[in-house]
Amino acid sequence: MKQGIHPDYQKVAFHDIAADKFFIVGSTLKTNRTVEIEGITYPYVPLDVSSESHPFYTGKQKTIQSDGRVAQFNRRFGGLKSQKEV
Repeated sequence: MKQGIHPDYQKVAFHDIAADKFFIVGSTLKTNRTVEIEGITYPYVPLDVSSESHPFYTGKQKTIQSDGRVAQFNRRFGGLKSQKEV
């Protein structure tokens, strides 16, 4: 490997804000913020979504019906038909 051309590889604390969980992962990201976890200071990177909070990664997905919008409307409001006076 050539010296001086690779970025610094260090442990970084990623914080999933939605689930309030921290992940310590090796990364080359640079940040000015730091956080102390268990007495060790790490560079800090906040995240909106991670495997801890996103349903695709956690397996907690909701199943969505595949009916069309008209079928859903008729199912919900089909019994509310008003009677017209003739």
